[in-house]
Amino acid sequence: MVFTLDRTHSIAHEFLGQLRDIKAQTDRMRFRKNLKRLGTVLAYELSKTLSYEAKEVRTPLDIMNTYGLSAQPVLIPVLRAALPFYDGFLDIFDAADSGFIGAYRSNAGSADEISIDMEYVACGPLEGKEIVLIDPMLATGKSIVDSVTALSTYGQPKHIHFVSAIAAPEGIAYIQEKVEAQHSIWTGAIDERLNDKAYIVPGLGDAGDLCFGEKI
Repeated sequence: MVFTLDRTHSIAHEFLGQLRDIKAQTDRMRFRKNLKRLGTVLAYELSKTLSYEAKEVRTPLDIMNTYGLSAQPVLIPVLRAALPFYDGFLDIFDAADSGFIGAYRSNAGSADEISIDMEYVACGPLEGKEIVLIDPMLATGKSIVDSVTALSTYGQPKHIHFVSAIAAPEGIAYIQEKVEAQHSIWTGAIDERLNDKAYIVPGLGDAGDLCFGEKI
């Protein structure tokens, strides 16, 4: 299943538009805030697919029947660009456990030439759990697929939700080809393509640099 947020009109169009706008991008705090707000909206949409169970709560006047999550998902952002995006998910799933992955492109080039360095993984047990793997830019899909491989030592999840602000068709296709586990893809928008340096077009630029400054 691939869910694309911008296929229906909502306030998310505003968040996505400001994330892409080179004038708005000069305000680093605003960029992080819009990424967080988009994460909140996507987390709400994703929450509709999770399992719920009946429970009782006591109001000041009576007992009320309601519903709550059967189990919290595990949130796993890919550092560093995902941190504001992840904060939006954490606002919705505020009791969820979290894991963290440090992954980055180790060389420049086309999608076929790029390799991924996986330098950091911190995670609890994942056996039988629903996990939400959070990365704002789904370009080639290689860092996501390598992250799934790295997380496999922590147990077999029940379902993996891949979440991005913007995705390229090539990255979606790569995940669908390489990931055998039950999974869904959630994104704010699917853009046209990757360019010859494997960046999303029209995209928004380097999300990590726009959030936190250029890296060397």
